[in-house]
Amino acid sequence: MHIEATAIVCAVRAHGEHGAVARLLTPEDGLQPGYVRGGHSRRLRPVLLPGNLVAADFRARSEEQLAGLTVELVHSRAGLFAEPLPAAAIEWVTALTATALPEGLAFPRLYPALDGVLAAIEAAPSARGWAGALVRYELLLLSELGFGLDLATCVATGGTEDLAWVSPRSGQAVSRAAGEPYAAKLLPLPHFLLHGGEAGWAEVSDALRLTGYFLERDLLSGPRGSVLDARERLVMRVRRLAEG
Repeated sequence: MHIEATAIVCAVRAHGEHGAVARLLTPEDGLQPGYVRGGHSRRLRPVLLPGNLVAADFRARSEEQLAGLTVELVHSRAGLFAEPLPAAAIEWVTALTATALPEGLAFPRLYPALDGVLAAIEAAPSARGWAGALVRYELLLLSELGFGLDLATCVATGGTEDLAWVSPRSGQAVSRAAGEPYAAKLLPLPHFLLHGGEAGWAEVSDALRLTGYFLERDLLSGPRGSVLDARERLVMRVRRLAEG
């Protein structure tokens, strides 16, 4: 097995005294694990930060063997880890990717989407500038893994106008008129997810609540649920901004 690609670092754990096992998202070969000799060293730790782009070279004698991995830095996002909110966003979106995706399966839509989220976090001064990209990535990941939400039409009427909620049972949109009697049991559907534009803090919080419900229910139950701690840290930081 030999894969060369520009890849996104999603997760790293120490292995032995100096090595590390890294899990990288590649454009054509999905999530790939590899052993990096010296990956826990002072030289390579800044390279193997989640969110960084690296030139990756995976080599193994068979598909079943953990590949040896060498990396060279292409683009660093290390500076963002000095800011609590961008750091929390990068920690969450890369951990989600590393946890939810099966290894070795291609998801060609996810690589550019994740790269776009990371670029948006890097470019925008406020979560209001990148929250939409992050939530849309979560929705795309749910869809790619077979748990997509239907936000285009009302589950009750089939209409497309004035969609205001999402049914937590079906994952389908509900119009304002049809959902009004059941509003307390429905999840708010933020306007910006359907029509674009910048979101207010309340809408950002609603969007994170919406995707968080389905991520926890459909993808991150059981042992995988420990990764939700990273999401909770992000949500709490956004909530403080919304309340402040």
